[in-house]
Amino acid sequence: MTPTTTPARTAPAAPAASAAPAARATTASAASRPGAPAEPHPQAAAGTTPRAASKAASKADPRTAAEITGARSDDAAELIAGARERIDALDDRIIGLIQERMAVSAVIQEARIGSGGRRVNLAREMEILGRYRDALGKPGTALSMNVLELCRGRV
Repeated sequence: MTPTTTPARTAPAAPAASAAPAARATTASAASRPGAPAEPHPQAAAGTTPRAASKAASKADPRTAAEITGARSDDAAELIAGARERIDALDDRIIGLIQERMAVSAVIQEARIGSGGRRVNLAREMEILGRYRDALGKPGTALSMNVLELCRGRV
């Protein structure tokens, strides 16, 4: 029997929610395209996530949990510390999703340019701006502008 190989996909598939952010950012299709954003978050590349770095720093920190969090009681400090860990985990996921979006955007840009089109589709960008604004209010517009900027011009 000869081994069979799976052809490379042209766009990364949506990962399961439990996939690691660094794994999402370095899909086979993203890593094989020249100019594609295949680099994971700098801390993830070094093997240290923001959450792990925060935990390591708090273990070495001689201050009490209340001093670190600014809370006035141990109960509040414990609640804040747990919530901060959750925020760090959410930030790791957001970074991974943005990296995945950058890779998908690069595939779209390559296809558009390869067919003789422009790199950016302004009508589509306006749809995205409106979507973020409708979901998040005025700050959503600023956020979407940053996301679009990250995803533009990587081809």
